[in-house]
Amino acid sequence: MKQWNIIQPEELDWNVFRKIGKGWMLITAGSLSSWNTMTAAWGGFGFLWQKNVVFVFIRHSRYTCEFMEKSSTFTLSFFPESCREILTFCGSHSGRDTDKAAETGLIPFDTGHPAVGFDQAESILVCRKVYHQDIIPDHFLDKSIHTHYPNNDYHRMYIGEVVTCMKEKH
Repeated sequence: MKQWNIIQPEELDWNVFRKIGKGWMLITAGSLSSWNTMTAAWGGFGFLWQKNVVFVFIRHSRYTCEFMEKSSTFTLSFFPESCREILTFCGSHSGRDTDKAAETGLIPFDTGHPAVGFDQAESILVCRKVYHQDIIPDHFLDKSIHTHYPNNDYHRMYIGEVVTCMKEKH
């Protein structure tokens, strides 16, 4: 397993718009003995309630949502471009039907919170859930947003406090 530096969230040296929107991430919940992960390209970072936080969005139909509901922590794992096939697979296959680690070669490890990270990642944020809320379609001020929900399968938003920031040691 690779070595990790623990850094402060303020020390992250990448552009969040590129990292999430173009690079994608894995959202993972559960413990090493029982976890699931999914690819996401929606989310954000910010400062709220005197905490460094992340915002992630998961549809209720996703298997990962079940793990998020049971877990007090989750991780966001960010990968090099060389892992794009892993991210594509994890976004298009359900953990209900597939062992994503076996299929992709992902190497999970316990970050110690308990929360699962992956050895192939470049950086991992361990987050403690502090809030959740279901998206309410009547609150869309921009009606074009409805096009993202042709099946009315709205997301649940989770806000997590960043409790540990791990960066690959070079």
